[in-house]
Amino acid sequence: MLDLVAVREGATVADALALAVRTAQHVESLGFRRYWMAEHHNMPGIASSATAVLIGHVAGGTRSIRVGSGGIMLPNHAPLVVAEAFGTLAELYPGRIDLGLGRAPGTDGPTMRALRRDRVETEADFPRDVAELQRLFAPAQPGRITAVPGAGTEVPIWLLGSSLFSAQLAAEKGLPYAFASHFAPRLMHAAIDLYRRLFQPSATLQRPYVAIGVPVIAAPTDEEAEFLASSTYQRVLGILTGQRGLLRPPVQGYAQSLQPQERAAIGDFLAAGVVGGPDTVREGFAELARATEADEFILVSDVFDGDLRLRSLEIAAQAHAALGAPAAAALA
Repeated sequence: MLDLVAVREGATVADALALAVRTAQHVESLGFRRYWMAEHHNMPGIASSATAVLIGHVAGGTRSIRVGSGGIMLPNHAPLVVAEAFGTLAELYPGRIDLGLGRAPGTDGPTMRALRRDRVETEADFPRDVAELQRLFAPAQPGRITAVPGAGTEVPIWLLGSSLFSAQLAAEKGLPYAFASHFAPRLMHAAIDLYRRLFQPSATLQRPYVAIGVPVIAAPTDEEAEFLASSTYQRVLGILTGQRGLLRPPVQGYAQSLQPQERAAIGDFLAAGVVGGPDTVREGFAELARATEADEFILVSDVFDGDLRLRSLEIAAQAHAALGAPAAAALA
């Protein structure tokens, strides 16, 4: 699961953080493999800005599920700082920490400058910073700067992306790749194809390994799922119109109240999404598995009511299990 740690209308940041732990515990009991959180800044509706801190909190509240970033926005940080933070997490929770890396700032220009001051990014920076992180997580070398903690932890690195750049880099480096189809599905098939065609085996990975983001709203019926999904539709429209805010409660008939171009824009944003009752969700998962042959699904489920969010994830897990191996991708 990818959790944006949404702050809900009428609730607090503390409530959002508590629901994140509760959700992680729930999906762990359902057999999910990973629980990731994403770095965003200067966004009132998202409480995961201090991502490494929150990863430690969630890992401490769970027992076995892997906890990580989906992702850390590397342009915002010096690689040494990232290595020390995730090296510390790896020492605290051995074998349970993932480091997903993105090359976007995850925020607006002024906030990006506040994070890294006046540093000017170039296209060469991200590959160089990824290589530096790989070195810092490897065993310490004499005469080189050492991440303490960090050196020797070999924290697994994933590359994340919504375009072809990170797909090509992940292929060249032999790293696992996660495509952000939960918000930018347009290039999903092209990126996956490029990654698989160019993949070079490495000490990390012998064959391509792909995860895809899947927005999911599941309920006992298609009608209720569509109603609950209106919270997500409102959030997406806010993103598209530059009016980001708190996650809002569902609205009956919301999609029908929109202009056709608004509905189309939301549909494009959520093209990889699955909304419906158990049968619809199972069919949606089966189609995504056939179309992408993804190794893992990364579920994103922004249901306003916390209890109904947990129910949504439980229905999704049951629908996925009903596919049976090897037709199903792994839930993550």
